[in-house]
Amino acid sequence: MSIFSFVKEAGEKLIDLLTPGNANASEELKKHVEQVGLGNPNITATVDGDKVTVSGEVATQEEKEKIILAAGNIAGVASVEDKITVTGPVVVASKFVVVEKGDTLSAISLRVYGNANQYNKIFEANKPLLKDVNKIYPGQTLRIPE
Repeated sequence: MSIFSFVKEAGEKLIDLLTPGNANASEELKKHVEQVGLGNPNITATVDGDKVTVSGEVATQEEKEKIILAAGNIAGVASVEDKITVTGPVVVASKFVVVEKGDTLSAISLRVYGNANQYNKIFEANKPLLKDVNKIYPGQTLRIPE
């Protein structure tokens, strides 16, 4: 179990998800995960204020990380508690980085890998959450693979 912090003011606006006492929060988050292109994973979610708790089972560490990012990159979400179990092989978890004002994937690549030309590695690691290498925003959290 881990808790991941996010920039509460950044992200996609899904107002209904964060409505206090929302009995449909789990279904709405699953719908959001499916809409960003991550399929229909075996997860459930609860919302408590600005914290989303995600639990269930997924096949890979990558899938788990992308679900956490999909939940955390929603406006109004400050943290995601991870209670997801990976059923497949255990691999090294990716690092997460928050996009800063003026950042590009090349700038982030230079900062984390020491080589701006590794930007496509970051782009590929965040598909389908990212659809264009030029469309990132300040406050967004991205996966950084080893």
